[in-house]
Order: sequence, then C-alpha cells, then structure tokens
Amino acid sequence: MKQSRTRIARTIADKTLSKGVSKKLTKEIAAYLLSERRVNDLDSIARDVQSDWAKAGYVQVVAKSAHLLTEAVRRDIIKEAKKIYPQAKQVDVIEVHDPTIIGGVRLQVADKQLDLSIEATLNKFKQLTAVGKDY
Repeated sequence: MKQSRTRIARTIADKTLSKGVSKKLTKEIAAYLLSERRVNDLDSIARDVQSDWAKAGYVQVVAKSAHLLTEAVRRDIIKEAKKIYPQAKQVDVIEVHDPTIIGGVRLQVADKQLDLSIEATLNKFKQLTAVGKDY
C-alpha cells in the first residue's frame, strides 16, 4: 500500500527529532523512495519534514546568497524566523552559496519563501512600472 507523502514526512521528522539524522536513516529513505519510484517526491517530503520540525520548535532557514552572511544578518534572520515561529526552541540558518544572486538574500523556511534579492526587487519595480503604480 502506497504511503502518503505527509505520513512519510511525519515519520522521518519524528525519527530525526528523537534520534537525529544518520547516514543509515538517509540510506533507508533513499532506498524506499527508489523502490517505490517516488524520487520525484523528495523535495516535497523535505519541505514537509521541515514543516513538522518547525511545529516541534526546530526551525531551519535556508539562506541563499552570493556572499557570506554577516553575523548581524544571521541574527536578523533568526529574529524574523522567531516572529513566524514564536514557539521556536532552536533556529538554524543554513547558508547556501548561490552566485546567480547578485545581491541580497533568498530565504526559505519550511513552506514559506522570502526573496530579498536585488533581482526580485528589480522585478517588482518592473511590474509596478508596467501597471503605472508608484512604489
């Protein structure tokens, strides 16, 4: 019987919250997804796991930027994450180097995204200009 994506994610979240992430568990998950031909569900399952972790108080923020984040920026990201998840016991900022981002940062928390990159800002200006609105 095919298990639902959310049930798989909940099981993974429960195991990783209680025992941590291990290579063994990672291999078991990969083997299961391969055997069930559900590799395409991986990104969705990962987001669901992050969402379950966040509900349990452990928030992961993926911060994509072309440059290293300063400590001040990291603190600001953690502060904003705690506004979204006031029950957060722990907030981890996972920094991802992305040279395609000219400036600014893209943040992803479970099922939420915030794009503070220069490209996103310019695109917003372009859209507002196209409809004749002031920013």
